Amino acid sequence: MDDPFVVVGGDAAGLSAASKYRRENPDGDVLVFERGKWVSYAHCGTPYYVKGEVDRLTDLLSLSPEEAAERGIDLRREHEVVAVDTDAQTVTVDGNGEQFEQSYSDLLVATGAQAVTDPIPGSDRAMAFTMHGLDSAAAVRAALADPDEPAVDTSIEYVDAELVERYADRDPPDRVAVVGGGYVGIEMAEAFRAHGLETHVFQRGPHLLPQFGDAVCERVAEHLREQGVTVHLNTAVTELAGGDSVAAVVHEEGRVPVDLALVGIGIAPNTDLLDGTPVELGESGAVAVDEYGQTNVDTVYAAGDCSEDRHAVTGASTWVPLGLTANRAGRAIGQTVAGRPESVGDVAGTAVVKAFELECGRAGLVHEERASEAGFDPVSVSIDAGSRSGYYPGGDETTVTLTADRPTGRVLGGSIVGRDRAAIRIDTLATALESDLTVAELERLDLAYAPPFSPVWDPILVAAKVLRGKLES
Repeated sequence: MDDPFVVVGGDAAGLSAASKYRRENPDGDVLVFERGKWVSYAHCGTPYYVKGEVDRLTDLLSLSPEEAAERGIDLRREHEVVAVDTDAQTVTVDGNGEQFEQSYSDLLVATGAQAVTDPIPGSDRAMAFTMHGLDSAAAVRAALADPDEPAVDTSIEYVDAELVERYADRDPPDRVAVVGGGYVGIEMAEAFRAHGLETHVFQRGPHLLPQFGDAVCERVAEHLREQGVTVHLNTAVTELAGGDSVAAVVHEEGRVPVDLALVGIGIAPNTDLLDGTPVELGESGAVAVDEYGQTNVDTVYAAGDCSEDRHAVTGASTWVPLGLTANRAGRAIGQTVAGRPESVGDVAGTAVVKAFELECGRAGLVHEERASEAGFDPVSVSIDAGSRSGYYPGGDETTVTLTADRPTGRVLGGSIVGRDRAAIRIDTLATALESDLTVAELERLDLAYAPPFSPVWDPILVAAKVLRGKLES
């Protein structure tokens, strides 16, 4: 019998690849090793589980182990791949209390990323959390609940009951800190405020959501303050102080007493598994791959949060750890390994985030500095426009920023923020970037209009019209 297609990692990229491989090659064997209990879950839903908008952890599962088995996938949970030998085409696996070698015909590394806590001393104290994985979400939700009213069902097979019970027995916090003003930090601030907690957000730089650009950052900071969040900008946290448990956030100018701290300062790709192999990493530290997700070793692929991708605007390798990127790349690699090559596709860094009532979106090169570094001559505008016809109720001021290349007029990127269906409008810009549209071509797009949905000139079109005028002046 031929060696199987082996996948390391049972989440978005890994199980997408395994599923697609089985559909394309029903007679082929695919073996997925996952070191944890949870597989194929919606990580982006965890803040809303903590908030209480999602009732059960299992609601965040996309594909259960039973469903994977029905698809003909040999899924081995609690099996950790600890080494790869690319010459022998084998992996070393720890599972069921023993270590064994498994040969492969092709190998997909889909090991994801891990939350970064360094260099903040005290991140290992009790009541200091990251939000990376369903067990983290369960522990935080348990910590917020009254001990007499448990919020997490520990009878669920996959739940780390010991971890949950460790925090469920504590009195719930009154004051919490969020360290980091990125996606997770903003979403978790909303979750904590929904529980009525005094919430502080600490950001070492001058802006929240810095990758979204100044116009978005300023509105988000103002809106968080309106929602009762204390925002500490230009404030680097130096320690999570306390004894066994977190008691205060220490920063350069003082300390703020808290009962719980959530550290969301970023993630890093999990690539340690490839140490000592000839598989090359990119400048980001993630695995370098070609347009088919293949590494410099013919039989080894990588996808998801541990791999780089090609940027749709710059053409250069980039690291964009997002859900669609992982699912799409895994699916393409499964098809390629099955014998019908499929490109994993480019990425534009398209992303959206909800900040209480505000919706924020971004795509492409938002900052002029980044565009200049990529060799462009950037020109930008920011405009405010209504989200619906002015006479129709429910509209809101929507802020759009667009950036273009002066010599060619090519759209390079932009951002959007507003309360009324702002985030979904970023998809128009993402499509323009993938199609290499100029500002003039973007302005001429035939976008839908009706008073309940949009003004005659959609905010994206208004921004394109203004930017075109600036380019032609």
